[in-house]
Amino acid sequence: MKIDKALIDYLEELSCLSLSEEEKIRLTGDLESILAAMDKLNELDTVGFQERNHPFDGVNSFREDIVLPSLERELVLQNAPQRNAEAFVVPKTVE
Repeated sequence: MKIDKALIDYLEELSCLSLSEEEKIRLTGDLESILAAMDKLNELDTVGFQERNHPFDGVNSFREDIVLPSLERELVLQNAPQRNAEAFVVPKTVE
């Protein structure tokens, strides 16, 4: 794929950036280098390899959802600087 001025102008508009002519020239070279590297990857022989969407073979390792005893609320709240009947009282951070 050839990177031309029209494509750079389109990408500039999409990204809401204002690029100087020097930056556009540098970006053109950078994008061409990236695409050349991707083309080199296309030369690899991948026959016999399984397609992957993640580099690790992990599976979901969920544990049983078991209800266990927790701390008593009064014990947890006893040293709180500010509290109400059920929870810690903290300063409001979001309007």
